[in-house]
Amino acid sequence: MAEEYSVDDPTQLLEASSEFANYPGVQNDASAHEFLDRFPLPVILNALQTKADVPGLENTLVDVLESIFKTRYGASLIPQYMPFIQVGLTANSQKVKALACKTVTRLLESVNDYAVSAHLIIDNNIYPLLIDCLINGNEQVTTLATEAIAKIAGSPAGIDIVFPADANEATHLGKLASQCSSLGRVRILALIVKLFSVSHHVASVVSKSNLLRLFEAEINSNDTLATLNVMELLYESFLVNKHPRVFLSTSTLMQLLSSIISNQSMDSVLRSRAMIISGRLLSNGNYILSDESSAKTVVSAIDRILSSSESHDTDECETALEALGQIGSSMEGAQLLLSSSPPAARHVVYFAFDRQGHGRQLAALHALANIAGETRSENSVILTSDTEESLRRLIYETASKSSKLTPSGLFLSVIQQDPETRLAVYRVLTGLGARPWCLMEICSKQEIITIVTDAASETTKLGMEARYNCCKTIHTAFNMSSKLSSDPALGGIAAKLHESVRLGPYLARKHREAQPTVVTADRF
Repeated sequence: MAEEYSVDDPTQLLEASSEFANYPGVQNDASAHEFLDRFPLPVILNALQTKADVPGLENTLVDVLESIFKTRYGASLIPQYMPFIQVGLTANSQKVKALACKTVTRLLESVNDYAVSAHLIIDNNIYPLLIDCLINGNEQVTTLATEAIAKIAGSPAGIDIVFPADANEATHLGKLASQCSSLGRVRILALIVKLFSVSHHVASVVSKSNLLRLFEAEINSNDTLATLNVMELLYESFLVNKHPRVFLSTSTLMQLLSSIISNQSMDSVLRSRAMIISGRLLSNGNYILSDESSAKTVVSAIDRILSSSESHDTDECETALEALGQIGSSMEGAQLLLSSSPPAARHVVYFAFDRQGHGRQLAALHALANIAGETRSENSVILTSDTEESLRRLIYETASKSSKLTPSGLFLSVIQQDPETRLAVYRVLTGLGARPWCLMEICSKQEIITIVTDAASETTKLGMEARYNCCKTIHTAFNMSSKLSSDPALGGIAAKLHESVRLGPYLARKHREAQPTVVTADRF
């Protein structure tokens, strides 16, 4: 059989394959059928195995096979050539391994009968080979093997393949993680994260399989690099996970994150990463409602870092402020930060108006904007009466202890700084401006109104939009206040706000129009 399909001179095959692979359009069933009539699939596979040393042949044939298997006709041939997938998954060439992994995924996508595809995977020992590619392949092969395994797990008949009932099974993910290298464990954890996003059912199976303990074990290890890798993986998982509630409700990861943040002997990079993950997670107010105790533990841990005088000049302080800002972006999170005793939001307010560290002040201003509701929907900006009073009191207390004495003085002092800081202040005033007490403070300083309504003050798109949003919020709140809108002394402010809103965010010059220029032609 091998001799029957062997290619003595691969030149013609290489030329035809190059033409097929480089076709500018998408190959269809007809073109795939025509090519395979000239060069049957066994001929191509045999050449791929025996003529890999011919320059350019392997890469070209891999591209050809990938294009063929993408067609419906080509995909229908895959079940007949499962031994090729076996060989491909064990090949020395990473390119061929990658093709084999893609072919498994294409098989699962094209076969409508889940039982048939599962039998093909089992009968040809495909799953253990995919696991080997996952652990030992290069980055591309690992990614493709992960996708193929996720496809298997996503089918009703394939879930038992990925999650064997026997924990001692050679392919059980827990057993594999205990036996492979640190890199292999991280890749298995990445696979678990991927499986969580397949479906709610698969996420539940992962949870019931007790595989989340692998994350806990890795976080608690003494290997800083391994722990950091897992932290990064967790961060990515919360960005893409479709079923994070299953992930959270069945584990003690929040407690682990809190313990890392609180552990002063832990590397500061790990503590920072733990804060970022916690902030990202708790930015969804539903998590706070479902597990308020864990949320309070995290906030207390971050609060202790900001309360430590040793951390005030470090990146860790900025990260802590950013994390509080993430938490405060939801209504529930903002109320949590303002209701604790003492309120954790006090650090945000203090550093927002402290000019000792530019990066730290920026982080605090953006965090204060989130807590004030700049990112929330209109009906979620105002908090409960107790937390609103807490926010007002924090700002007035901070002002009274400064040389500016009033909140309006504080606002003016920071809005007159550099463009980056000014943008952050626009966000703060957009959030706070909906509150009557803050609106009064803003209107008490003509200089603030002048800056906010100056359409020519900003040169970047972000700056223009932030200034306009701030102006629009103040204008709306001003018109809703019968006390201010009816005051003749504030008529000039009302006119400025109205005109600035009318112009929109980008009209920096009210009367600037393109004018033709007539000049004498240059003579040479």
